[in-house]
Amino acid sequence: MPVLSGLKIHRHDRGSHATITLAGELDLETAHSVREVIEDSLGDGVRTVDIDLTLLTFCDVSGLNAFLVASRLITTVGGTLCLRHPSPMLTRLLDLTATGFLLDDRPLVSASRAAIADDLAAGRPTSPAS
Repeated sequence: MPVLSGLKIHRHDRGSHATITLAGELDLETAHSVREVIEDSLGDGVRTVDIDLTLLTFCDVSGLNAFLVASRLITTVGGTLCLRHPSPMLTRLLDLTATGFLLDDRPLVSASRAAIADDLAAGRPTSPAS
């Protein structure tokens, strides 16, 4: 995995499918690297991209913008992009910005309602709705 100022990126291809693993911090300084790996993937014929966020420790709005640009690029060529295993903080950012469509099989807005329902079912306290 190459280290890019606090961000490591690893790409694993299987035919026209790629899994890109991000580890570390995705911010203004590193977001361009995500766009570059997506563009390289598309140039290599990849049309389905999963981005594994299990090891991502930080993502700001620059990172979110990189995901949105990547989604647009991939959609333009008839492909799909899916963010996998986001942290609760990143999930919240996606909910607040109505960009939950970047996650697999999620409705655009109702994800926070589903999380609240899960918390209630599990007996966990919930935060007030905003």
